[in-house]
Amino acid sequence: MPLFQRQIIATILLGCLALAARAEPLHVVTEAWAPYVYEDNGQPAGLDYEIAAEVLRRLNVEVQWQFLPWKRCLLALEQGQADAILDIFRLAEREQQMLFVEEPLSEVQFVLFFARNRPYPYRRLEDLRDLVIGTSPGYWYNDAEFRRSKLFHREEAPSHEANLGKLVRNRVDLVVNDRRAGLFLAARLGLGQQLGYNTEELGRDRLYLALRRDPKLQPLAGAFARELRSFKLEAGYAQLQARYAEPANAPLATAQRP
Repeated sequence: MPLFQRQIIATILLGCLALAARAEPLHVVTEAWAPYVYEDNGQPAGLDYEIAAEVLRRLNVEVQWQFLPWKRCLLALEQGQADAILDIFRLAEREQQMLFVEEPLSEVQFVLFFARNRPYPYRRLEDLRDLVIGTSPGYWYNDAEFRRSKLFHREEAPSHEANLGKLVRNRVDLVVNDRRAGLFLAARLGLGQQLGYNTEELGRDRLYLALRRDPKLQPLAGAFARELRSFKLEAGYAQLQARYAEPANAPLATAQRP
């Protein structure tokens, strides 16, 4: 075996041994955002949770999962009260505080949801003039024009559930959310027949596992990325994607005329 390959294998083995030798479980915080991660009868569930849990199991890493509001998740990692955060967008300003695993867990597609009795077509930013848009505190929307625009009013809600509730009660005009997350949440709340969404997207982004910047956690970042890439090539990964496909009784898409 060539020396270079032996060095790579040795590095991986040393990293795995370091992870296995952790005295305490890896403390991972996240906010419920079905179908990527959520609680089911008090137990963590979801597409990205199952992916991350399987990768960490293969790395022999014991995990402690904790659900918190998103801003508290960020604060816990910043203050060293957590080791990692699941399903976070990778931003330049976060790089100094967090160590992002290079391989993403999922890709999200931001769209605007509306109440079917008050459909607001969306094709360009001007269509949002004077509307009230429901957003989520601490969340990043990667379309720079949307983030900076003063054409419309933003109204934060304490949770994604509250945002959709405000939408059906006519307290906001539109709600921005990931397409798949919005579909699952609406179906779970029994709101699928009352809501729809515009197919014109606000943008796409990727969800990652990020670790606290600690030299002791450095081996985990590389090992997790390598194992995740390997898992994505397996049938088990495809089966997970299929299981968390679009649910029944979800809101319908509305393609706008050109």
